[in-house]
Amino acid sequence: MNVKGNVFIVSAPSGAGKTSLVKRLINDTDNIQVAVSHTTRPARQGDVDGQDYYFVERPTFEQMMTNGDFVEYAEVFGNYYGTSHLAIERCLGSGSDVILEIDWQGAAQVRQKMSDVCSVFILPPSRDILLQRLRGRGTDSDEVIERRTLEAVEEMKHLRQADFLLINDDFETTLAELQAIVLAGRLRMERQTGKHRDLIEELLR
Repeated sequence: MNVKGNVFIVSAPSGAGKTSLVKRLINDTDNIQVAVSHTTRPARQGDVDGQDYYFVERPTFEQMMTNGDFVEYAEVFGNYYGTSHLAIERCLGSGSDVILEIDWQGAAQVRQKMSDVCSVFILPPSRDILLQRLRGRGTDSDEVIERRTLEAVEEMKHLRQADFLLINDDFETTLAELQAIVLAGRLRMERQTGKHRDLIEELLR
């Protein structure tokens, strides 16, 4: 029986290591994928359209907003980011779990529209390490880093809205914790009884 997958929201301030953790989770775990978001920000070096983001012009994004195409969207640093209903349904319809890698604003919108979601918030182990990670990228100016630092503080104020909290001090430990959350979601009663309905009916006859 084809059972719809789970929806996991992963949020974190810039520099917490969210993207690296999600990439490893996808690589190391079967049957889970990221819902690719749309954005109006310019592609950075190494970005792949349709894989990292769908890069669109602002008028296109705003038309999609008007059409109600997004389950969530937000404006961050002057650029729009949004996840479409279609991107999520394509994953869920195939039985795959889906990760929404979004900020607290997007997470709040998703929780309003979708009741059956599991949200995870990831924190850096210290303010100093957060700044080191932001500077270590080598892709942003000092002005952008300062803005991202202020935004990170604002983001972290909303950590209690999530179901789970991870501290990304040791990468492999945090990855294992994230994998455990995904596994627990797959073993929930509703998911398991749907997946093993024939077995349960046979056992209970």
